Amino acid sequence: MDLSVVNHEDYFAKIGDDHKFPINKFGELANYLISNKIVKKFHVPYPCSEQTLKRAHSVKYINQVKNKTLDQNTIKKIGFPLVDSVIQRSLVATGGTVLASKLAIKNGIACNTAGGSHHANFEGGAGYCVFNDVAVAAHYLLDRGLAGKILIVDLDVHQGNGNSDIFRENRNVFTFSMHSKSNYPAKKSTSDLDVELSDNMEDKEYTQILKFYLNQLNQENFDYVFYIAGVDIHFNDRLGKLKISDNGIKERDEIVTQNFFSKGIPLCGVLGGGYNKDFNKLVELHSFLHQSCAKLL
Repeated sequence: MDLSVVNHEDYFAKIGDDHKFPINKFGELANYLISNKIVKKFHVPYPCSEQTLKRAHSVKYINQVKNKTLDQNTIKKIGFPLVDSVIQRSLVATGGTVLASKLAIKNGIACNTAGGSHHANFEGGAGYCVFNDVAVAAHYLLDRGLAGKILIVDLDVHQGNGNSDIFRENRNVFTFSMHSKSNYPAKKSTSDLDVELSDNMEDKEYTQILKFYLNQLNQENFDYVFYIAGVDIHFNDRLGKLKISDNGIKERDEIVTQNFFSKGIPLCGVLGGGYNKDFNKLVELHSFLHQSCAKLL
C-alpha cells in the first residue's frame, strides 16, 4: 500500500521574499517526495469550511480573518501579512489536515505536507499560525464519532500552547508537548503532559526521554494520534535551542510512527516548525516524517 499524503499548491502564500518563515518549503517538500519516490501522487484538499473551523475557533475570529479586519496587534502576533494568499493557505492547509486525518482512519497512517499550527487558540492566531489545523481536525473526528480518545504528540521545539488551551477542559483529547524550556512562547500554557527540555540537548538524552514518556502514554487507551513532527529541534535551526542531529530526527520519527502503527492506532502526521539555516536540509528533514510512515506500509 502507498502512503496517503495530502498536498496543495496553495500551501504557498505571498508573504514577501525577505520573510523569516520559509514558505517555499511546502512546494519543495512535495517535489522532494515525488522525485525520491516516497509518494506517487497527492490527495488534494478543499479549503476548510466555517462549520468545521468554528469548533476550534470563534466565529468572530474566523470572520475577521476572512474579511481582513483583524487588528494590527493580532496580525503582528501571527507574523504573516493578512493578504488573500495567506487566508487561502490557512484554510486549505487546515482542510488538508482534516483530509489526512480521515485517510489515516482508512489506511492506518497518513500525512499532510503542511500543518501543525499549534500556537493558534480559540480566540486568535500567533507564531505563524492562523488556524489550528490539528485542533480543528480533532474536533471533526470527535464530532462524527470517528475517534473517541485522541492523543496529540507534539515534538516541535516550541510548546503546543494553542492545543493545550483549546482542549484544556476536553477529556477526549490528551495533549503531550515535549519542547525547549527556554523557547517561545515565553509564557507557557499547561498541557496534559508537558516535558521541558534543557538547551543544547543531544540525541541520546532526547531519545531516552521520548521513549520513557511514550511508554507511559502506551498505558492509556487512545484510539487516534496526531503527530506534530517539528524539525526545529535540529542543531542548525535558526529558532531552535536543541542539538539534535539528522539521524536523531529520523530515529525520533521512526520511534513515534512505529509505536502507534504497530498497535493499530491510526496516526495523522503533520509538519510542525522548521527554520533551518540550510533550506535544502530543511526539506530533507521534513521528509523524514513521510519516509518513516511510508516504511510501515
